[in-house]
Amino acid sequence: MNVGESRWQKRERIRGHLLDLVDEYGPGRAIPGERQLSEELSVSRPTLRSVVDDLVRDGLLTREHGRGVFVAKAKVAQRLGTPAAQPGQPLAVGGVDGVWTSRMVDFQTVAAGARIGRRLQVSPAERVMRITRLRLADGDPMSVDTLHVPAALVPGLASQDLEDGSFYRILGRRYGVRLATATQIIEPTVVDEAEAELLGVPVHTPALLFDRVTADADGRIVEFTHSVYRGDRYRILTQLSLAADDDSGRVVGGSWSTASAVPGADTLVLDSYWSG
Repeated sequence: MNVGESRWQKRERIRGHLLDLVDEYGPGRAIPGERQLSEELSVSRPTLRSVVDDLVRDGLLTREHGRGVFVAKAKVAQRLGTPAAQPGQPLAVGGVDGVWTSRMVDFQTVAAGARIGRRLQVSPAERVMRITRLRLADGDPMSVDTLHVPAALVPGLASQDLEDGSFYRILGRRYGVRLATATQIIEPTVVDEAEAELLGVPVHTPALLFDRVTADADGRIVEFTHSVYRGDRYRILTQLSLAADDDSGRVVGGSWSTASAVPGADTLVLDSYWSG
């Protein structure tokens, strides 16, 4: 027992010990039982349980009824281009080490409508492909993506194409579309009933919402995608360039980036949806 230790200090000590176990054990391994940990740390079981609850909410630990507490699976980290990307360099997203696959949920041609028409800069009557897919990493549901692309841009596109291959590779190799830029808005959200069913999480589980508009080398909008990612399995990593002058700390540039070691994430690889 640490004499004179405040409640906050005690919780931080417990949290630090548990985080060390997360780093040491790796995904899928059970941590020691509540009784053992409370004795090792000289803390009450309710206090220990409360800190474990926090880490479960943070997505670092998972509880399995009747089995115990386990280190959670790695989170996904994302990068999107670089400030000084080379011409023709593909847009890319980093993901956890594993195999990315897709399952088609919806595939049809519809009128763009006012909202999607504005995003794609086409008439509301323009025909667009509306494609919804469940994205999985190592078989685990990760996101629900709804893609809108002008139908005239991708004649002959079939649902099987997007289950087996990279959409961006198809655009480039089959249709001659050279992607150049993407503007992405990210905000917190919660999953609705349909998304919850697909992702295998409770309704109103916290998630990340991505709205992305992609343009080709001529400035033509070729894609609008609305994606909902599981909040417990996804994180964003960014690198910023800072001014090297008297205004030190002023951000002069930035990019989504990836790293070989991110707390809570395995070595990052490219999601095949994006890689060219």
